[in-house]
Amino acid sequence: MSIFIRGGTVVNADRAFKADVVCFGDKIIAVGDHLDVPAHATVIDASGQYIMPGGIDTHTHMQLPFMGTVAADDFFDGTAAGLAGGTTTIMDFVIPDPKQSLLEAYHMWRGWAAKSAGDYTFHVAVTWWGDSVHADMGTLVRDHGVNSFKHFMAYKNAIMADDETLVRSFTRALELGAIPTVHAENGELVYQLQQDLLKQGIRGPAAHPLSRPPEVEAEAANRAIAIANVLGTPVYIVHVSCAEALEAIVRARAKGQRVYGEALAGHLVIDDSVYQSADLEYARAHVMSPPFRAKHHQAALWQGLRGGNLHTTGTDHCTFCAEQKAAGANDFTRIPNGCGGVEERMAVVWDAGVNTGLLTPSEFVRVTSTNAAQIFNMYPRKGIVGAGADADLVVWDPQGTRTISAATQFSNSGFNVFEGRTVRGIPSHTLAAGKVVFERGQLRAVEGAGRHIDRPAFTSTRAA
Repeated sequence: MSIFIRGGTVVNADRAFKADVVCFGDKIIAVGDHLDVPAHATVIDASGQYIMPGGIDTHTHMQLPFMGTVAADDFFDGTAAGLAGGTTTIMDFVIPDPKQSLLEAYHMWRGWAAKSAGDYTFHVAVTWWGDSVHADMGTLVRDHGVNSFKHFMAYKNAIMADDETLVRSFTRALELGAIPTVHAENGELVYQLQQDLLKQGIRGPAAHPLSRPPEVEAEAANRAIAIANVLGTPVYIVHVSCAEALEAIVRARAKGQRVYGEALAGHLVIDDSVYQSADLEYARAHVMSPPFRAKHHQAALWQGLRGGNLHTTGTDHCTFCAEQKAAGANDFTRIPNGCGGVEERMAVVWDAGVNTGLLTPSEFVRVTSTNAAQIFNMYPRKGIVGAGADADLVVWDPQGTRTISAATQFSNSGFNVFEGRTVRGIPSHTLAAGKVVFERGQLRAVEGAGRHIDRPAFTSTRAA
């Protein structure tokens, strides 16, 4: 089946140009001006619109078992919501329990993800260390298309990786041609601050940001970067939320170190006043880690994206309903951490970034798709509108508007952190693997249509 997208402006990370786009099967086969319409092709009129690579959300948690419950969006619900917002590929996380085999956990997540409506790929977390972890990392890279490993420096007494685990895992990743990624928060400090707040009788959601101040994130970011520097491995810092952590990345990159940073759509536009709400259900709904920060941190994050020191945008999409969040009604440390955003990310970043002049359309493509594809070795299959690339595309209406609401979202969570925000710039059509899966508000997601995307190892000078 052919799809002919006519009369739009193609936007890639390097340039924008008027062109038609022809897709056949799951690939783009031609990009150029005044192309002939193939026989029996479905024609999409993109006049006055942009044709961009489908979005890549670098950070999601679908169906995640966490803090005694399971995230409300499974892999179908979450990827379908992503398609509605122009995101055609998610990068989710396999998170083994302590002492659980990495391979066992990976196969469990692959089973859950089989219902995905859009493409998916995995970072695999290293939550403990042993000979089997060393071996499993090699198997995952060589046989299962995994080239990134996640490390939680937070969540003491659960999945936190200590310094020995970081050193051993970073070293192994370098041997294998994989990249370590890091959740940078000092878990020991967070735990101590949590206990102190509880002893003071401060038990509501307002305590959450107090237990995870910017200094806690900055210390961990600096430590992870220092370890990576000594070992000579690149490192990717997920959900950078504060100016101090960004400064650590900027310093390292200025010295030539390969450090990459990720910003979340929520951290770019939401501030910490949400935790002061008298509506405790509302405040709990915003509990995620790192927490939302004071407004000056948002300005720093935008500067990081614009200046090339933050490279990708994700969401940390991990939705919980009000009843699940209420588990922490009397103890903020028991509130399941997580918010949504996979459906809203592209529109929020466009509206707050491109419409204000902070980003150009090409820079938008860079931070929502291309950089992720390049950093994690999916390019040029993903992240570009070009012949031979996957036909994962979003036709973007820069004048289209949407008022974000939980009442109209496709996510299951029942809450939306962007509630009431009107955005200008939305998808009119989303194509995934050459099929129209979203058209002017109508979602056509198909359970199981998504594909696992293997990501080859990077070239390594060390033997595996």
